[in-house]
Amino acid sequence: MARVLVVDDEASMRFTLEAVLGDAGIEVESADGGASGIAAFEAHGADVVLTDLAMPDVDGMKVLEAIRVQDPSVPVMMLTAHGSERVAVAAMKAGAFDYLPKPFDPDELILSVTRAIETRRLKLENARLRTQAALGRPIIAESPALRRVLDLVARVAPKDVTVLLTGESGVGKDVLAATLHAHSKRADKPLVRFNAAAIPAELAESELFGHTKGAFTGAHAARNGYFQQADKGTLFIDEIGELPLGMQAKVLRTLQSGEVQPVGGRAEIVDVRLVVATNRDLAAEAKAGRFREDLYYRLNVVPIRVPPLRERPEDIEPLVTAFVRTYADRYGMGQVTIDQALIEAFKAHNWPGNVRELENTVARLLALTAEDHLTLALWRSLDATPQSTSRISLSDGDPGPSHPLRARVEAFERSIIASEFETAHKNQSETARRLGVSRPALIEKLHKYGLLERG
Repeated sequence: MARVLVVDDEASMRFTLEAVLGDAGIEVESADGGASGIAAFEAHGADVVLTDLAMPDVDGMKVLEAIRVQDPSVPVMMLTAHGSERVAVAAMKAGAFDYLPKPFDPDELILSVTRAIETRRLKLENARLRTQAALGRPIIAESPALRRVLDLVARVAPKDVTVLLTGESGVGKDVLAATLHAHSKRADKPLVRFNAAAIPAELAESELFGHTKGAFTGAHAARNGYFQQADKGTLFIDEIGELPLGMQAKVLRTLQSGEVQPVGGRAEIVDVRLVVATNRDLAAEAKAGRFREDLYYRLNVVPIRVPPLRERPEDIEPLVTAFVRTYADRYGMGQVTIDQALIEAFKAHNWPGNVRELENTVARLLALTAEDHLTLALWRSLDATPQSTSRISLSDGDPGPSHPLRARVEAFERSIIASEFETAHKNQSETARRLGVSRPALIEKLHKYGLLERG
């Protein structure tokens, strides 16, 4: 149900607006003045704000200004007294969606508010589609826990503030970072990702801040770092708790001054919105001296905790359905059915690896099933087999390259290796560590699947 925030210092007008909009099936929250209206929006948000123009202390123009700063996608409508059309036109130029003169016609009010609600819906839908295009898949959020997170993300995304995403590995912090960017004023600019855990400490400074030609051995050409690449856009630093203390100091300087210092070069000014993520407790890390306390407070402007999968079982069935569709298409399978008993077992499972583990499990079941049917018995039968896809042997009893089971296993293995290789920014050592194999074994697989050209 759409939600409208009514801001008016006259109790009778608030009552009338509540009655008219409520009868039209619209949820209404009221505030008795500009200051309380701004506070109500900060606390609960709204799809549309309907405010009186002339109010003491904080008038409608100030309400409009505050709402535009907090969330420009929310339409603000003005109620104006007779003879104040000139001021209403000024409000429109300042970004108001529409204005209605007092006394208003109820049908005209409902029509205008409905049009504003639809405009807001279309803006959010466009942002959702941008997010889906960036991720290559839709965001699934059936659980109240994740919906609350997405609501907070939608409210904070348009505000150019630093966001700290916390939660266990595999919960989808990277998805929310992309969502924050897609809903921001920087959506048409780059979203640049940097995984602090995937880069050796000695290379992190050059990767983040860039370097000049000849700055160090092997620096044959100048290179922009991730901060420069994200100029006017968003930089997402994943696993920021892995950054060395010296690097943390440089990140803090950039947050404070907007300056980046390339290795061997002069300071440059960048305009970057920073979103960071970690699976660590940064407050505890700062207290223990392993993370700079001053940087922690600069990052913790808007903290968003992403709940683990075990706290949102309502998301499991739609996630499984989506993963089955994706991997069945990838493996060239037909229509795949899923036993409800398997879904219920998935809901009861702890999932320490969260959504990433669930996705890999579904892909593995599809790769190894002899039929287009997933059952609880199949999942239980795999408990004794290695969980790491990198340890699946394709040589024992080789049935030949055309065998459908072999093709599925290879397709599954390739997808996992490709995903980890990309996540690790094509760092071979880090990818091998994540998959639990030796670096030479990984390189052989990369060559086999065409992910790395032979030198």
